[in-house]
Amino acid sequence: MDGTDPVLPPLLRIRGERERMSAIERRIAGFLLDNAHLLRDYSSQQLANALGISQSSVVKFSQKLGFKGYPDLKFSIGESLARGADVAAAPALAGAPGAGPHAALADTLWQAKSRAEQATRLLNPPARLDAVAAAIRKARTVFLAGAGDDGHAARAFATRLSLLGILAVHHDDPALVPIATSAAGNGDVLLVFAERGEQPALCHAARMFHVRRGTVVAIGRHDANALRAHADHVLLVSAHDGLPQVELLLYRAALGQLLDVLFLLLCEHRPHLRALGANLDELQRLPGA
Repeated sequence: MDGTDPVLPPLLRIRGERERMSAIERRIAGFLLDNAHLLRDYSSQQLANALGISQSSVVKFSQKLGFKGYPDLKFSIGESLARGADVAAAPALAGAPGAGPHAALADTLWQAKSRAEQATRLLNPPARLDAVAAAIRKARTVFLAGAGDDGHAARAFATRLSLLGILAVHHDDPALVPIATSAAGNGDVLLVFAERGEQPALCHAARMFHVRRGTVVAIGRHDANALRAHADHVLLVSAHDGLPQVELLLYRAALGQLLDVLFLLLCEHRPHLRALGANLDELQRLPGA
């Protein structure tokens, strides 16, 4: 928790750093995330009393995030909420009345997906996406790896890259990725889809890809993890909810939107766009199309 990314709204930063915090820091973080709209009524001492900790713990927590103290952190949270920037803490909206028995459920889910996608956008500034797009354009071969749901996302994106005329090779067995990428060379790219980023096999594959002077892009949650330490570029996804079934859907939606934007950036390159048109025409001519 180092506060090195001042561009991110404070609550989004707190949520992303939570896994690396101490037990006391996680308690403070949880209180701030759950009561963001009420913080104006809490002094550092009142917050400490509510959590049963020392006031100095609150001050140190604020300073680790890069603020001078708790008043600055509280002001920053209030300001970002007023701007609507801290989408990580925005309340869910109810469905429109009279629109059917599932309207509230559908509307609440749509709003949650929207917040996850907005938060993910904040985590991936244009320069980061541009750098990943540039690396893919320059690569002789783009390798994609992921297992389970991550494998589905990797396979779908590999298909899109192929439509753009980019040589894309997908592997869904993490243990075999180092062997499958043994022919990689300088400038080739490995896109590693790993939501949690803790699979030892994928971390090993990333290390071996670096040995071959390739570029590693890690795609996963905005949490500290082992894979990110081995990546040249990271694409981060924000998807948080108290219900695991909802969180699963939020992650898929936010990841899909992020990859869609990256795909459109690649389409801005004329040779890729021409290849896309030709390949789509070819698909239409296939028997049974």
